[in-house]
Amino acid sequence: MNRRKKNRESDDSLNYESESRQRFEDSDDRTSHFSSLQTHVYDDGTNTYFWRAHSITVLCLMIISLVYVALVETDTGNDTNFHVKRGIVACVVIFCLWGMTQAKDGPFQRPHPAVWRLVLCLCVVYELLLVFILFQTIDDARKFVGYLDPELGKPLKEQTYAEDCRLYVPGHPDGPFANFWIKMDFFVFSHLFGWFVKMIIVRDFWICQLLSLGFELLEYSLEHQLANFAECWWDHWLMDFLICNSLGIIIGQMTLKYLNIKEYHWHGLWNIQSYRGKVMRVFQQFTPYSWTRFDWKPTKSLKRWLAVIGIMCMFEIAELNTFYLKFILWIPPPHFINWGRMLILGPAAVVAIRETYQYLEDPTCKKFGQQSWIISAMVVTEVLIVMKFDLPLVLQPFPTHIALLWLIAFICLVVWTIFQFYIRPQFFTQVPSHYGSPSKYESSSKYELSSNYKSRFNAKSEEYSHSISNGTHQPYALRARRPINGK
Repeated sequence: MNRRKKNRESDDSLNYESESRQRFEDSDDRTSHFSSLQTHVYDDGTNTYFWRAHSITVLCLMIISLVYVALVETDTGNDTNFHVKRGIVACVVIFCLWGMTQAKDGPFQRPHPAVWRLVLCLCVVYELLLVFILFQTIDDARKFVGYLDPELGKPLKEQTYAEDCRLYVPGHPDGPFANFWIKMDFFVFSHLFGWFVKMIIVRDFWICQLLSLGFELLEYSLEHQLANFAECWWDHWLMDFLICNSLGIIIGQMTLKYLNIKEYHWHGLWNIQSYRGKVMRVFQQFTPYSWTRFDWKPTKSLKRWLAVIGIMCMFEIAELNTFYLKFILWIPPPHFINWGRMLILGPAAVVAIRETYQYLEDPTCKKFGQQSWIISAMVVTEVLIVMKFDLPLVLQPFPTHIALLWLIAFICLVVWTIFQFYIRPQFFTQVPSHYGSPSKYESSSKYELSSNYKSRFNAKSEEYSHSISNGTHQPYALRARRPINGK
């Protein structure tokens, strides 16, 4: 009995160590896979004045400016609004100076790490502004926006784009296709450029296409809430989806292919002999230092699947927030506040998606990125502002056919998720068993084995089983764990 018990303990010990080694090798494979997605970079290591830390210099310049305001500047007038606005701007500037010199670096280095620290600081300032607005009433929030710009604070006239949806109008004074050509305005370029940027951010053709399709469906579904979403069918599917969005995505994909195969060789400016080379090096400072390909693999595991769905939902919600915020706070589309929000969200999203992908793919990354954290807080706070200030607008019931279609789509998504990650691994996926029965590690879809890894796994299983049966050809580390049995 004692010998059987000791042999069973030995088998359990071998099984545990085998599973631990498998998990370690899988983690090592994931790390090497993430490394393989990154381009090789050659850098001569030149550390010029441009790249050195200037925290003390910035601190001295900031103190000199404050001394000038406190002791030298005298004639500033008695305009209270001017003083308040200038004080707020000074607070933002000082906070950004601190962040540019002291905040933690992100994943990007070009054109300078301080630029991306500035983006992070501006996101924090914007989030603080959103939190302040969240604690106001809707009237006070509109007054506050009007305080930033006296031209604001007035109700907007919502414009619809579905008055005349005829694509071909014979006898029209501007031509039979006048309805089509009148929509070819600046927003066509903004759509194209916007989806080019999104392709650079997400770095996946099909995910971007799904985002484009999803937003057009959301516009269809929310026409009863915002008249601005009402467009003609050909405006949705021809101009937006097929022409502008798809063309921007295709151009982005071509850019990604170039960045993936580009060789990244960097030399210091003063190590380049020719003037033409120096000029080219200055322009290259605004190009990526290196590049990381994204291989999202959404069906790899349930965690990855839910993460990709969450990222797509955040993209769509951020897009919808643009329309709802300008409607509720009475901010016209061409106003600088809308453009400033987009200029902050664009670079921030580039960093946030890069951090999120590394958090999902790299097993050595154990912490959610700082830019991902703040941009998630921004999107959620914007949603809360919309819901607080105009909840009846958000809760307007969907038309019956729209609600039914979304319900069917949601049920299909849930059913497919259950089948893919719970039913299929149990009944439709055969994984080689360990000691006659599949272990928890083998049956988990999170650690699905590749074809090369399966062969290595089978070889190791045979080696362990053979060593148990006759006590030979056993690795030293495992042999040391076997009981001596008094022999």
